[in-house]
Parts: sequence; structure tokens; C-alpha cells
Amino acid sequence: MKISDRLASFARLDLVGAVTPLLKLDRLSRMLGRDIYIKQDDTTPLAFGGNKLRKLEFLAADALRQGADTLVTAGAIQSNHVRQTAALAARLGLRCRALLENPTGTTDCDYLHSGNRLLLDLFNAQAEPVSNLDNADAQLQALAERLPGDGHKPYVIPIGGSNPLGALGYVRAGLELAQQAEAMGPTFSAVVLASGSAGTHGGLALAFAHAMPDTPVVGVTVSRSVAAQTPKVAGLIEGTAGLLDVEVPAGLKVELWDE
Repeated sequence: MKISDRLASFARLDLVGAVTPLLKLDRLSRMLGRDIYIKQDDTTPLAFGGNKLRKLEFLAADALRQGADTLVTAGAIQSNHVRQTAALAARLGLRCRALLENPTGTTDCDYLHSGNRLLLDLFNAQAEPVSNLDNADAQLQALAERLPGDGHKPYVIPIGGSNPLGALGYVRAGLELAQQAEAMGPTFSAVVLASGSAGTHGGLALAFAHAMPDTPVVGVTVSRSVAAQTPKVAGLIEGTAGLLDVEVPAGLKVELWDE
């Protein structure tokens, strides 16, 4: 069975809607002497957009299937992932509980109270400050275990929505991007993206290994060395392939830059 057929068997909320644009950056391409394209996942809807919405399509569908009434997640005070999770909870009539860290230790008022942090209040999310998220999975589980005592049924969404189920969103995006590339005609020498919580990277890498195996997917690390990030990406590729019941192609190599 093809990876696209396996993907279609998973429940998904249609939150992204239309295919996001693939645009050629003409002026930058001329400046650099090579063709540069951008896949505009910043244009996804819901609370100013961003790549996390693709992961939430699958995660929120699973939360609703399980009868959850509270989405539990974590991130930095200005986390885009927490912002979109809180917005989706509000849209679906669910509660949202979020653990928030201040990773830089800043006291800047705008960082602490404006932007995404202000939106969390407007979405009626309950934020809980923590000194760090060094053990985020355990911290989220501990929070989730407190909520049934208050009569709530929680659903835990990891940082960045990055688990195998969430990464399905970027398997789907990778197949979408491969179809766009074939229709437009460019042969990509590489797909380059930020690699943080690794769900976007892992999902795209698995999709391209099946759909365009000669095109490497290169992650630029945002918070870790290559040595620390590689097992995170590899683990998500393997876990997502297992969830889909497809093989990890033998030639798939995790490619990262940390310069």
C-alpha cells in the first residue's frame, strides 16, 4: 500500500484547507545565482498561521475521538505552537492548559505579556509558568494526571506537536510539496527547513524518501547540535513510519546543519 493510502486511513480535521503556495523567490534567486522556492506554510489559517496547524489536524482529531475536553501542551512564553493549540481549543469548545517557560530569562514586558502570550489570555487558555521544560514529557504527564481530579479529561500534545501522530501532518505536506514540484517543473537539489522539535523535519524526510527519493531534506538546527538533534529526527522518522506501517527507505539519511 502506498504511503498516501496509509495516510488517508487516519482521522484528520481539515484545518489547513487549501494547498499552501509554492512560490519562486525571483529577486533572491537572481542574487544567489540559483533558483530558490518557498513553501508558504506561514499562510495557514487560524490565529496567524504557522506550521503547527498541520500537526494539530491529526492530534486534535485524536483528542476528539478519545472524548477529551482539555488540550495540554507546553512551550516558551511566545510559543507559536502553544498559540495555535490554544486557538484550536477555543474553536472546538475545549479547554487548554499550557506549561510556559522563559528560556532566555528576559524581563522584557513585551515578551512576557504581549504577542502570543496575550493571545493565550484572549483564547482563555490557562497558563502555568515553569522554570524550565527540560523534562517536558514528564511535566506534561504530571499536569495531565492532576486534571481528572477536577473532572476533566486531558489530551497531551507534546512540544511542537512533535510525535509520530503529529508528524503525519508533514508527511502529508511533503506529499503535497512533491506534487507541486512535479506540476511546476523544478527539480529541487534540496529541501531546507528549521529543525527544532523535529516533527516537521521527520515528516517531510519520510515523505520525500518515498515521493522524491533523490531530493535530500536538510534541517537547520535551532536549539541543538547535530549530535543531539539527529536521534530526535531519526526517532520520529522511525516512529512515524511504524505508525503508517511503511518501511523507512534504506537510503534515508538524517541531514542536519548546526553552523
